[in-house]
Amino acid sequence: MTNKNRAFLKWAGGKYTLCDVINKMLPQGDCLIEPFVGAGSVFLNTNYKRYILNDINKDLIELYKILQHKPEQFIRDARAIFNEQNNVAEAYYEYRKAFNETVDVYQRSLLFLYMNRHGYNGLCRYNKSGGYNVPFGKYKRPYFPEKELNFFAEKAQRATFVCENYRDTFMRATSGDVIYCDPPYVPLSKTASFTSYAGNGFGLDEQADLANAAEETVENIEKTSVLISNHDTIWTRKIYEHAKRIKKLQVARTISQKGNGRKKVGELLAMYK
Repeated sequence: MTNKNRAFLKWAGGKYTLCDVINKMLPQGDCLIEPFVGAGSVFLNTNYKRYILNDINKDLIELYKILQHKPEQFIRDARAIFNEQNNVAEAYYEYRKAFNETVDVYQRSLLFLYMNRHGYNGLCRYNKSGGYNVPFGKYKRPYFPEKELNFFAEKAQRATFVCENYRDTFMRATSGDVIYCDPPYVPLSKTASFTSYAGNGFGLDEQADLANAAEETVENIEKTSVLISNHDTIWTRKIYEHAKRIKKLQVARTISQKGNGRKKVGELLAMYK
């Protein structure tokens, strides 16, 4: 793919840099199902007739639905809060407080985008009581992703957005569908865990169950394929041992704010078909 499309959200672990590799491994089909859509880089850089896109993060999915149904209004309202007066810590923490106190879905979606671009390093994190707790990012001039929002809104016309358990999303697969899974990665060390970004831990039991779901799906539904990405570790090689093919690669880490702090780490792609 020559012109790659960026997601409008900054996202730890986003798949923008891996899109070309993933694209080459994904088979053709009518529908691509993503049980862990995140910022949607694979959705934005593939060409299926239909998409079923799930994430356990309700705020994320509600934002996508609003952008799907009323993009012009949302983009206009979001643009209005991207200004110099709002790029200071005091304003950020006021908006974060407002986000945590409101149940208004539209308001939360606007503030979610604002915090994603003004908060620290594109992290998305909630405390145990469900409060968004990412600190202010101190960027000189946060980028307003108008072009990316418009592209997402246009492509979203082909998508169904859901917020449910990944197992329920697997149940939506029918013959010939393609499933791509980008779960919270197995931590490389005990301190490097970002697994509870939506307040739902995704531990080793869930990692193994996801591999089981992939095996069961390709066994029980004809002509389906499942591709899973994760860190390349002894544990992941073990749980994906029944995959038809495993591709290993080195990927630059993008969680660090400074480019020179980005080390390459081993990742793998496990294909079931």
